[in-house]
Amino acid sequence: MPERIKLTEKVLREAEPAAGRDYQIFDTEVRGFAACIYRGGGRAFTLDYRNAGRQRRMTFARWPDWSVSAARERAKELRRDIDAGGDPLAQRETKREAPRVTDLIDRYCAEHLPKLSERSAADQRSALAKLVAPVWGRKLVTEITQTDVDKLLTKIAAGRARPHKDKPNNRARKLQPAKPTPVRANRIGEVLRKMFTLAVQWGWCEDNPAQRFHRRIETPRERFLSQEEIASLAAALDAAEDRRAADIIRMCMLTGARLGEVRQAQFEQFNLEHMSWSKPPAMTKQRRAHRVPISDETAAIVRQRQLLVPRGNPWLFPGDVPGQPVQEVRRFWAQIQKTCGLSDVHIHDLRHTFASLLVSGGASLEIIGKLLGHSQMQTTLRYAHLMDSPLRAGVDAVAIAFRSKPRLVHDAGDHGDAKSA
Repeated sequence: MPERIKLTEKVLREAEPAAGRDYQIFDTEVRGFAACIYRGGGRAFTLDYRNAGRQRRMTFARWPDWSVSAARERAKELRRDIDAGGDPLAQRETKREAPRVTDLIDRYCAEHLPKLSERSAADQRSALAKLVAPVWGRKLVTEITQTDVDKLLTKIAAGRARPHKDKPNNRARKLQPAKPTPVRANRIGEVLRKMFTLAVQWGWCEDNPAQRFHRRIETPRERFLSQEEIASLAAALDAAEDRRAADIIRMCMLTGARLGEVRQAQFEQFNLEHMSWSKPPAMTKQRRAHRVPISDETAAIVRQRQLLVPRGNPWLFPGDVPGQPVQEVRRFWAQIQKTCGLSDVHIHDLRHTFASLLVSGGASLEIIGKLLGHSQMQTTLRYAHLMDSPLRAGVDAVAIAFRSKPRLVHDAGDHGDAKSA
């Protein structure tokens, strides 16, 4: 039976290390509470206890970082937990082995991102590495709360200062003021919600802290080319030397397809007899097969590419790297922007223009959604305001009918005239 004395600061200060071994000085007030004197001169506070028939020893503080009185109070707390059936040492080991946010990000990237399109997976991987991991990386998955999610998304939504693109690349140039990025915050929130949903399925946490994240108000980009701008763009594409890039932009306009879908298009996807384009699931944003009709102009581009592309090459627009489609048309588009004076027009705005032309042609939202490959009607509703013309015509018809009715209200003189008549 080890000798017990009341531990004090003086006892620990005067205790001499034993040569070749460590030893403990047990306290008289708290059962199992002791000070361990290491052979090297260090001192720490320990608690010995039994759990399920096993003898356990837990080191929980060091002297003099912790005073004897503070360590004794902590030992009392641990002892109460032990008497209630707990095992503090096992809890510590479990916490040490518990998955952290970096582990969750790694598993999410390894198991979920391969199911997404290449570009979407790359965007999510980059966002998690640059915006989430530096803030939460070492935290346990179970430690993340809804408050943590709100703080992170608020920081992302505020944006950050960036160098001015129009000024020379040197250290002397000033940064632009931070530009709010609410859309980016919403997208990161959706990624976090999906990631923690999987964490719940994997048993890494019990609830999803990002399930009800605050969604910022988004102002959809609405830039539609006018008839004059479309004519200017068509003329610039006809005069361009890079026929491959010009045909890519022209197909984006004629089909309303996304740039990535056009870049990765293959000859086998086009049925020129039935005038259709069948996009495989791997190529679409929704990861679903999408079959759409094509116009004569689009079919003419496909036939022209059949003459220009070497036989056996599957890509409609083969790239400079053998076996791959064209990867980059941004520089070409920048030249077209300068030529046509369309500095505020993005390539994706051609898709919106395609939809606006469908609306002006009398197409319904359902037809527009099918042609654009939308999986949810909510996405297509962004074009609903373009259908005001028929509504306005109806309102005008009512106004005309109202104006054509006889006057129902007369002044006093009119009443007098009516009686005399």
